[in-house]
Amino acid sequence: MTTVRLPLFPLNSVLFPGLVLPLNIFEERYRAMMRELLKTPEDEPRRFAAVAIRDGHEVAPSAPGMPDPTAQPERGPAAGFGPDPLKSFHGVGCVADAATIRERDNGTFEVLATGTTRVRLLSVEASGPFLTAELEELPEDPGDEAGALAEGVLRSFRQYQKRLAGARERSLAGTELPDDPSVVSYLVAAAMVLDTPSKQRLLQAPDTASRLRDELKLLRSEAAIIRSLPSLPAFELTRTPTSMN
Repeated sequence: MTTVRLPLFPLNSVLFPGLVLPLNIFEERYRAMMRELLKTPEDEPRRFAAVAIRDGHEVAPSAPGMPDPTAQPERGPAAGFGPDPLKSFHGVGCVADAATIRERDNGTFEVLATGTTRVRLLSVEASGPFLTAELEELPEDPGDEAGALAEGVLRSFRQYQKRLAGARERSLAGTELPDDPSVVSYLVAAAMVLDTPSKQRLLQAPDTASRLRDELKLLRSEAAIIRSLPSLPAFELTRTPTSMN
């Protein structure tokens, strides 16, 4: 088993391969991470692992990387994540490549990264200025009938987008959608209005076909909900996340 150790950036959301992750970095532990990444030559990937925080495990009231107005007394790389940080995070995350790391005059950072590959968290280390994790890369197995499933998901997704026209920040109207089943599966997973556990289940799917099947079920369920509430403005529908139960 080949493993790699990378800086670990906790998120209150799920990053998927191929998706862009903009970050505003304020906390010192994440500033230290960015300063370390800047030591990597520009022509090499500046990689870190993005992982979703399990519900109820983060102590800090603000999102990681954002200012904490309550100025919690706990400090250090594992602040807010308990004595065993590994338990605070979901077991599968995504490697991110920071294409842009821009330091502001006040020492904070503006970062633009892109998800690349899924990884499984094996251990988390908190001895340095920021968290690091030992990671195992997860291959993307297409599974059975991924191509046909992707076509069905795209058809359902276009209808879903039309019904949620009010959620313009998530709209892909007019966008040329991809043909590759794995790319389709990740794009739809990122664009759907779902809670973090549901998105995490999609990220952790054993293969592309399984992810697409789950997405088809979710899209059909969402369509049924929307049809039963024709008088409800589209933006209201985005307030209640969907569960895959």
